[in-house]
Amino acid sequence: MTSRLLQVTFDCHDPHRLAAFWAAVLGYRVIEDKGEHVEIASWEPTVEAVRREPMPSTVMFIRVPEDKVVKNRVHMEVMPFDASQDDEVERLIGLGARRIDIGQGEQSWVVMADPEDNEFCVLRSIAP
Repeated sequence: MTSRLLQVTFDCHDPHRLAAFWAAVLGYRVIEDKGEHVEIASWEPTVEAVRREPMPSTVMFIRVPEDKVVKNRVHMEVMPFDASQDDEVERLIGLGARRIDIGQGEQSWVVMADPEDNEFCVLRSIAP
């Protein structure tokens, strides 16, 4: 027996804002909006599609009252495929991200924070 990764879930104060940010980062779209939680995906879910084969995971944003207090134990890593790493970092800053230092030192990746301070990394680009 095995399991499939269904979704990655972010606790947050503003699920609409964070879903919009990550949808723009990943090229995803909102597939469900229940007010207190918003789900984004790269595909349109249908019962037939899910039964046919494993689908890519979705990302869920759920409203919670508490603040983020410490560094994330799990984080997203994104890799630009049609732009340089520097260009992608600038695009993400324009969307509301910011560069951060978590003590990573000089690395090939760039550590950033999303609009609610969740850490994520921008890896080297695969663009030619």
